[in-house]
Amino acid sequence: MSLQSWFEKGISFEEYVAAMKANKAGLLTVYQGFSLTSEDKDFFLKLADQKLRVIGLTADWCGDAMLNVPIIEHIAESCQSPLRLLNRDENLELMDQYLTNGTARAIPIFIWIDQEGNEKAVWGPRADEVQAVITDLRASLPEKEDPTFATKQAEVYRQFRARLVTDEDLWLSVKNSVQACLSKLNA
Repeated sequence: MSLQSWFEKGISFEEYVAAMKANKAGLLTVYQGFSLTSEDKDFFLKLADQKLRVIGLTADWCGDAMLNVPIIEHIAESCQSPLRLLNRDENLELMDQYLTNGTARAIPIFIWIDQEGNEKAVWGPRADEVQAVITDLRASLPEKEDPTFATKQAEVYRQFRARLVTDEDLWLSVKNSVQACLSKLNA
């Protein structure tokens, strides 16, 4: 299936939010709390002439999606690039073309396409600073064989999700990472 067809199959941000069963409050907190500066808006508006569109592979249970989807929606709005979202697990044929490190179905993944459906840029699943946070948190976990591992892992992921919703520096790291990715399109 062409990227154009995948885009047409996707749902809007509003439809995605309406259908969410997990992380909806967190996603809305990020969406309502995040904003682009006028300089950011100017940068992203320069992409509007390219008439790009964005496909996002995501799932509402994913903490990274809770953080990234609303920020990408703001960026897409500024670029005048419609965003269409697809559930990862219902679209594995596309997901398997965008594996992280060639093996992981890590999400979210965002694919910018032109009017002909050609891939122009890909970003995801995390900004480097967000990866550093989860790496540091995971370093505190005991070995998997430890009887407390599952409980401690659940606590680490609870802390991670809480930080994604409240740490505006992480929000900016996502914006900066996406902006760096898209800067190649403005060259």
